[in-house]
Amino acid sequence: MKALGLPAAQQNEMSALTLLALCSIKEDTPWANATRTSQRITKEIMAFVNENYKAAAPYAPNTRETFRRQVLHQFVQASVANYNPDDPGLPVNSPKAHYAITEEALVVVKSYGKRGWKKKVEKFVQDTVLLREKYSAERDMHRIPLIIEGNEYYLSPGAHNEVQAAVVEEFAPRFAPGGKLLYIGDTEDKDLYVNAEGLEALKLPITEHSKLPDIVISDEKHGWLFLIEVVTSHGPVSAKRVVELEEFTKDCSYGIVYVTAFPNAKEFKKHIDDIAWETEVWLSDTPDHMIHFNGDRFIGPRK
Repeated sequence: MKALGLPAAQQNEMSALTLLALCSIKEDTPWANATRTSQRITKEIMAFVNENYKAAAPYAPNTRETFRRQVLHQFVQASVANYNPDDPGLPVNSPKAHYAITEEALVVVKSYGKRGWKKKVEKFVQDTVLLREKYSAERDMHRIPLIIEGNEYYLSPGAHNEVQAAVVEEFAPRFAPGGKLLYIGDTEDKDLYVNAEGLEALKLPITEHSKLPDIVISDEKHGWLFLIEVVTSHGPVSAKRVVELEEFTKDCSYGIVYVTAFPNAKEFKKHIDDIAWETEVWLSDTPDHMIHFNGDRFIGPRK
């Protein structure tokens, strides 16, 4: 761990076992036979450790976040591991998130105990900054451009943000023409775009970001406020969520329109039982259509 440039906090048993798992090195496996395979935290990395290093205390499922935050996060920063190398577009909270040792770090691991190991370590350390720039550039290639008020913003890659971009570019012109975007979050930057003046004018508490929906759009012509939740894995506008958003908008004079945006019908069907009545559903792959859950009007405020 020390030779690879990891700080003292990662020079411990958990980090060592994680590295061994990423390289598929068992107790009797020669270092030269280390391999590179993409692995999820619980089902591959932790399972490998618990199965092959039973002398160490077995790690319970609830230690997954410790592996992620205190080991793998630092591995990625140090260019020892790649995050989601098979699918860089995965959202941050995806159950398919995975890690793999970098090709460069694998060269160092395979040479451990052999002549020339120190030179390979020195080269790896010297190249670390360049490697970080390289991996950062690769991830930036997958970022999603979005034009807001004439300025270009970039959403982090992933299905969730692809739908968010579609809401702004496809939903808003169709169902909130002339509307103004007041807020849009991002899986990496919750405050990617905040129109503080617009939110304050409608008496929306911008300091309570945890209660904000994914997207807020105001329609001054109709006096409506669109609160939009984007769903690619969880979190539609449920009855519980409506109660939370009603509290958030209690001082707002605009009528509230609740919308859940899905990428497609397949994802919509997974959550249909949780969607609140008198709310709207929009699918980004059929942008011209809207699904209304009951009520006396197709689209508009609940009250």
